[in-house]
Amino acid sequence: MSKGREAAAGGGAAAVLLRYLREQNRPYSAQDAFGNLQREHGLGKAAVVKALEQLAQQGRVREKVYGKQKIYFADQEQLPAASDAELRGLDGQIAARSGQLQALQQSCRHMEAELKDLNSSMTTPEIAKEIEVLRKDCASYTEKLERIKTATNHVTPEEKEKVCREQQLYRREWRRRKRMATELLDAILEGYPKSKKQFFEEVGIETDEDHGVELPAAT
Repeated sequence: MSKGREAAAGGGAAAVLLRYLREQNRPYSAQDAFGNLQREHGLGKAAVVKALEQLAQQGRVREKVYGKQKIYFADQEQLPAASDAELRGLDGQIAARSGQLQALQQSCRHMEAELKDLNSSMTTPEIAKEIEVLRKDCASYTEKLERIKTATNHVTPEEKEKVCREQQLYRREWRRRKRMATELLDAILEGYPKSKKQFFEEVGIETDEDHGVELPAAT
């Protein structure tokens, strides 16, 4: 390609890029600009890089360096100033987009909560397994209940009442005899020169407490 054609191609790329940066009014790297424009305008990456550098040198676009990457964007001073009506329109668009953003954020929170509930819930196979376990338990309990119903060794209400009366009688007798023995031993220990423990060991007395025996509760 001759130098004249190269210059023409470079000038065309610069015009395309300048118009694109002003229309989009946002920063782009050379790679991003190349990826967005190559299909429509057939620009090569080298041509894009060269054109952006020339535009920056000419002061027609602004250039910022972040590490090893360069970012290009339209010079805001060269863009036409917006009228009051345009500014009000932009404010309205910002308010509308802010409302949409809040609605989307709320929707996302609802979906996240629903997803959390679903993740904590049992899966269909787990539910089926749990149902099978419960069915087996029910069958086992039903069988046990039937055995109890058909058993012939049930305790009648009269027999139960008799046992309760005997238990109360024996309990009262136990308490009476224990109280009598305690009073007798206390009387003996008043004149005994040694300790209560030594006396019990010499005589061979064993208490309920020695065997961990407690008086049954009243029924």
